[in-house]
This record gives sequence, C-alpha cells and structure tokens, in this order.
Amino acid sequence: MNIAEKALEKHYEWKGKIEVRASVPVNSSEDLSIAYTPGVAEPCLEIQKDITKSYELTRRWNMCAVITDGTAILGLGDIGPEAGMPVMEGKCVLFKSFGDVDAFPLCIKSKDVDEIVNTVYLLSGSFGGVNLEDIAAPRCFEIERKLKEKCDIPIFHDDQHGTAIVVLSGLINALKVVGKTKEEVKVVVNGAGSAGIAVSRLLLAYGFKNLILCDRFGIMSSAYEGLNWAQKEMLKTTNLEDMKGTLADALVGADIFLGFSRPNMVTTEMVKTMNRDAIIFACANPTPEIFPEDAKAGGAKVISTGRSDYPNQINNVLVFPGVFRGAFDVRAKDINEEMKMAAAMAIAGIIPDDEVNENNIIPKAFDPRVRDAVAAAVAEAAVRTGVARKSL
Repeated sequence: MNIAEKALEKHYEWKGKIEVRASVPVNSSEDLSIAYTPGVAEPCLEIQKDITKSYELTRRWNMCAVITDGTAILGLGDIGPEAGMPVMEGKCVLFKSFGDVDAFPLCIKSKDVDEIVNTVYLLSGSFGGVNLEDIAAPRCFEIERKLKEKCDIPIFHDDQHGTAIVVLSGLINALKVVGKTKEEVKVVVNGAGSAGIAVSRLLLAYGFKNLILCDRFGIMSSAYEGLNWAQKEMLKTTNLEDMKGTLADALVGADIFLGFSRPNMVTTEMVKTMNRDAIIFACANPTPEIFPEDAKAGGAKVISTGRSDYPNQINNVLVFPGVFRGAFDVRAKDINEEMKMAAAMAIAGIIPDDEVNENNIIPKAFDPRVRDAVAAAVAEAAVRTGVARKSL
C-alpha cells in the first residue's frame, strides 16, 4: 500500500487519534466524594472568588483549543469542518507529543467571522490558549485580530505565525551560508495568503528591507486589481519601487525566493536569473514550487522544502508545541511579536555556527532540543514584555 492507502486503513482502525482519560482514581466512595460531589464544591467556590484559580484547580493551565472552520484544510481547500477533523485530531497529537500540551479539536460549522469569534470567545474560559488552524484568508486575519482583542489568553494562527517563525529561523542560518545580510537581500514571496503575508510581516519586523509579494497572476503592485484588504495593507511596506510584471520578472536579481503557493511555479531558468548563491524555500506541499535538484541546477546555494525526504525541511512542528509550552509555563495572555522573534532565533540557534551549511540550516522535526529551547525563549520574552502572569 502507498502512504495514502495505509493512512486511510489506519484511521478506520484507530477511529480517532485522541481520547479523554481520567487522571485521578475513582475507585471508592471517598475517591468519588473528593473528585466529584460533595468535595468538588470547594474548588468551584475558590474559582468563583478568583477566576485565575481555574489555572490551578483545573486542567486549563495546559489545555489548548484547536479551532477550524474547515475552509482551508491542508491542500484540500474548503472541505467543511467535519472533514477537517482528522487534521485537527492530528494537530492535537503533535501538541502532546512534541510539547506535552493537552489539546482538543473544535470544528465550527460557520464561515461568519463574528459568529466564529463569538463562539471561540464564549468557550475561552475553558482553555489556556487557542490555536487557529486551516481557516482561509483573508477571513483568518480578521478572526485572529478580533479574538486577540476580546480574549485574555493566547490566540495563535499556526498557518500564519508557525510558518513565519520556522521560515525566519531557516533564513537566519541560510544567510550565514551565503554570506549576505538581511538589509541587502532582495526577497520574493510567492503566495499572498495567510502564510505568505505573515512571513512577509515577520521578515520586515526582523529587518529585511526589500521584499516583493507575488501570487499566481504576478507581482502585487498599485496596478494590481482585486487585492483583498490584507494584501492592500502589505503594499505599504513591500514592493516599494512599485515593480510590475510576472513572478519571473520579480526573480531577476533576487537573492531569496519563498514559495507558499502552487507546484512547479519556478523553473531552473528562472533561478538562473537570480543573484549568485540564491536561497530557495519552496514550501508548497507535497509538490514544491521547484524541486531541489532543479533549483540546484539553476545555481541556488541553499534550498528548503516542506518535504521530509530533502534536507532543510520547513516544518511547523518545530514551532507551535514549544511556543505554547513556553506561553503556558508563564500563563501568558498573548503571543506577541517579541515571543515569535524569540522562537525563531531559538530554533536557528539550535545549530552551532560551525555546523551550519547548505544542507543543515534548520533542526530536524524530532530534534529533542527544540521544544525546551523554544519554550524557554518564548517564556522569557513573555516575561520581558509584560504579558506573563506567572514568573519563570
């Protein structure tokens, strides 16, 4: 069987990838009286007096809600909330396996921004944080923004920020390999959805200066019709020379290509027009914008994809478990830009400078050092920026 056939067979066998298990015994009348009535009234009354006690007297301190509306599931698109459940269950497995974070999937049957926001807000008292997942752009930006305004717990859209963090961490080390600086390089980002926009924002915040956003129709400029509000906002800080044309035009003289779009968007000939020792992150999955061997033939020096069968895999599992672990450890009320930046630098720093090379710019998904390094950096940044409600 191929991997798709094997996965389907196993999912029929598993009948779900997570379950709820009791963590306390209920083997006697005394056990029952302590865990449930009448004894349970005492912690309830404590929480009534001080809601923050919910972090000490319930599992809320370590519980993350994984939320989707089913509109952007993997590469499958708008397949609905029920069809998205296997992915959300899988995400919960990764939270537990890589971050020791308990996570619960909630798939919402609505595409209305305010309805989704209100639903999550009303449930937020049961969780220590919210991971938004596979929600289509630009609605995802608005949902996240409104939730961050209403909720007093971390709200994190992994498709945006997890991707941005892991890409930045890879670029930090890739620039060391090619001997270029963030201020001098020309960056072309193909794909102006949630990932492409979030990556662009984080790179600009980190200090990259020259960045051009494209989609399958070409360079996003003042002449581009049909931009959504989030894309229009990006024009204020990208493509400052208002360049027009195709992706091929944008790549001429570029130092870095970052792809969050579609398979086979870039050719070897296009890579040849880029500057010497180009960096290519072709993240479309499972088929990248260009395969590494073709990018190498065009002269690229450092190449990453989202695939595990090539070096330098861009994988969000390096990010979200450690980010939430760190946020939960200090009971953070937000995941801010400083925490994201700290996570990116922590991941990059896993690899010592003398071990960084064109095939080793980012840790592997199962590197045991990643979680603790990311969690520590995120927790410290939360304390430093005043969003922590608990000391280290």
